[in-house]
Amino acid sequence: MKGVVEWNASGGYIGTTEDGKKFDIYGEFSPSPMELVLHAHAACSMIDVMVGLKDRIGEISIAKVEIEGKRARENPRIFTSIIMKYIIRGKVPEKLVRRLIEQSHETFCSVGIMITRSGATLEWILDFSE
Repeated sequence: MKGVVEWNASGGYIGTTEDGKKFDIYGEFSPSPMELVLHAHAACSMIDVMVGLKDRIGEISIAKVEIEGKRARENPRIFTSIIMKYIIRGKVPEKLVRRLIEQSHETFCSVGIMITRSGATLEWILDFSE
């Protein structure tokens, strides 16, 4: 994996992936690096859940994750705790959704596993209904 981060004269930064995808970082209207990490954690886990539900995606009306991260007060200001609230609405088995979330955090979500291996605690809850 390769990329470039370039400062721009308006005070932010532009990230470019090796295949040319561009995104703003730390500008007036763009997230900070730590906000990107927090959202990457949520996205990574939600992707795991949705891939696990791929055959039932037509039965899902809402799938989102609300995420909150607490950071250390002193440098380096790493995450110390993460709370994730999964909100899933659809005609899918709740037990399956719970298992997919657990597998995401234990095995598949590289971003989240990096965060928890650095010492952050992780708590998650599921708000589920058909």
